[in-house]
Amino acid sequence: MSYIKAGTDAQGNDVKLFYTDQGTGSPVVLIHGWPLSHEMWDYQLAELPKHNLRVIAYDRRGFGKSSQTWTGYDYDTLAADLKAVLDELDLQNVTLVGFSMGGGEVARYMANYGGARVARVAFVSAVTPYLLKTDDNPDGVDQDVFDTMVENINKDRADFLQTFGKQFYGVNLISHPVSQAHLDGDFARAYVASHKATVDCVRSFSETDFRNDLTQITVPTLIIHGDSDKTVPIESSGELTSNALPNATYIVYDGAPHGLFVTEKDRLNQDLLAFVQEGVTTREPLSTTTY
Repeated sequence: MSYIKAGTDAQGNDVKLFYTDQGTGSPVVLIHGWPLSHEMWDYQLAELPKHNLRVIAYDRRGFGKSSQTWTGYDYDTLAADLKAVLDELDLQNVTLVGFSMGGGEVARYMANYGGARVARVAFVSAVTPYLLKTDDNPDGVDQDVFDTMVENINKDRADFLQTFGKQFYGVNLISHPVSQAHLDGDFARAYVASHKATVDCVRSFSETDFRNDLTQITVPTLIIHGDSDKTVPIESSGELTSNALPNATYIVYDGAPHGLFVTEKDRLNQDLLAFVQEGVTTREPLSTTTY
């Protein structure tokens, strides 16, 4: 198995990030969502490398096969982990694709490291620009929603993950966009994560403000969001991210849930390929963080 060292933890132990590296050509780095692992990108890893692309996907610390550290789930640390991946593999002209929580890592990396090594970025069902409802962010999500998530994880993490998985894909009595077998697989992927990482990341993706980070992005940008996303509502995320990045390409998937990397896998693959191979117009940084 392949690992990248991303510094050390508070106890002095090496932090190791598991990754997979498929294909040859222009590099694409896929950053997974919470509470899954790099394996959520199964359909993208099976298709994108067929098109002269080198596709790398890694497990966030605390998840999948990566080190389960006690601390380090803030976005500055997670962005530093992403930097370790790009530096260790010496990737250039990279396309970063961040799904959900992973979109925050893309934004923070671009701000903290000046977009080094990156040619373009894509936000898919991303938590940017700021998910929490506050006085200056009235379209965000109520704090109670995230508090309840943490409470339910601490009460019965297995039950929470199974219930959450259905919402993730828009599964209900009428609609079954993914099979029970797929839900079972996601549960297995999520349950191997550490309890601490699972809880801490809820606080990180809900409470981190990426509005200023987005103003630092000047490379071609793609935003994709489903308008039936009940996990990261489009009104609190995709719409506001597109407002912050007015020259980005913004694609709304009609009727798509949060987990569109599965439910809309063919369309997503096509849109990512078109973006990587053609790109979009670069914009100048915004002069203000107010929208």
